[in-house]
Amino acid sequence: MANMRKMTMGVIVGNRGFFPDHLAKTGREEMIHVLQNAGVDVVVLGSEQSKHGAVETYEEAKRCAELFKSKADLIDGVIVTLPNFGDERAVADTLRLSRLNVPVLVQATPDTPGKMAITHRRDSFCGKMSACNILRQFGIPYSLTTLHTMTPDSPEFKKDLEWFAGVCRVVKGLRNLRIGALGARPTAFNTVRYSEKLLESSGISVETLDLSEVLGRISRMKDTDEHVLLKLKSIQSYVTTTDIPHAALIKMAKLGAVVDDWMKSAQVQISAVQCWTSLEENLGVVPCTVMSMMSDSLLSSACEVDVCGVLGMHALQLASETPSALLDWNNNYGNDPNKAVCFHCSNLPKHFFKDVKMDFQEIIAGTVGKENTFGTCVGRVKSGAMSFARFSTDDVQGRIRGYTGSGRFTDDPLETFGGAGVVEIPGLQGLLHYICEKGFEHHVAANFSSVAPIVHEATTRYLGWDMYAHTE
Repeated sequence: MANMRKMTMGVIVGNRGFFPDHLAKTGREEMIHVLQNAGVDVVVLGSEQSKHGAVETYEEAKRCAELFKSKADLIDGVIVTLPNFGDERAVADTLRLSRLNVPVLVQATPDTPGKMAITHRRDSFCGKMSACNILRQFGIPYSLTTLHTMTPDSPEFKKDLEWFAGVCRVVKGLRNLRIGALGARPTAFNTVRYSEKLLESSGISVETLDLSEVLGRISRMKDTDEHVLLKLKSIQSYVTTTDIPHAALIKMAKLGAVVDDWMKSAQVQISAVQCWTSLEENLGVVPCTVMSMMSDSLLSSACEVDVCGVLGMHALQLASETPSALLDWNNNYGNDPNKAVCFHCSNLPKHFFKDVKMDFQEIIAGTVGKENTFGTCVGRVKSGAMSFARFSTDDVQGRIRGYTGSGRFTDDPLETFGGAGVVEIPGLQGLLHYICEKGFEHHVAANFSSVAPIVHEATTRYLGWDMYAHTE
């Protein structure tokens, strides 16, 4: 689980008295050992608190629930391990009484041929079905391992644990999320409209800041202010700025300093920024580099005030713990039905590029003048695995919906401006048909990873969103 942030898992060890007790004891020890070796902190009953540190009776379930409550702020998810059949009611009672409301993974340890006598018989294969049945009766959502039974020390469980940790990060990161919206959406971009109320129903708040306030704060800053000079230095170390006027760099530094200060004071984690065309006309730069730097630092930032777009970026970033970008599904790529050009003009994080430099924004330079459009990050997107996601608020149906899937960025030749790459996605034409049929936006969040199943599991099973998982 390298590169993952420190996780804490609650562990419920199932036990059933007429099955061998020693299996609960050794099963608990094995699970703790595996989790700790993976860098995961463990919250679990001790052998002095219940028989073998497992749960079988209602009293033991109450003790485990109280332990979980005492560590509720730390626990990211719960693993139910069944080293024998387990008592399904005790497992469900523990989760109900703890009221953690976190993802739950159910694991069952397999029997070994040749050890099926009463002294070593597990029946976890069967017990897992009973546990899942009662969890469903209790209305407690849960996730399953890839194989019905697997040992905690198996390679398969290691992969499932990484997957489940990602699910936990996405769920925890989206609940109680605060998104900063800087400016009004561009008039022509009706496609990025969204419902704050539907987002709020999932625990996601939107904090707004008018661009007049941003510009006002910038106007009161001096070129020599410490925050401005520090931001200028970070910009120049982040991207090549050859041939960019110093005055434009100072404006970007002031913009970046104001945004940084506001995000800290408003306690927002990610942002969506107006870029067409108020900042160009009233400040004289584009915000792309400032936004690129934020996304590259895992503070995802989307253009055109696409709040749902940055939500997709953030979900992918939480799952992979690497930077995300917001792209346009922009062009066909020749006659290949499974390839397309993904593009923005651009604020892509440096993480996405083979090489990158700062330049001017070619699309709107003809409208506002080249001298007012410095600050884009341009270059060719590197090749590699790609996950994509899009969320949208369906106001008519009163729900949040979206889609996820996987593909790859390729090395196919491409001559264009901005930040662009060729993507190859199996069954792309079916996906495009789905996007158009369901009326999704032309923006899509992308990430160099293979985490689409994580995002799908987190948003459907634990947030209750209406999601489509794209396959071939």
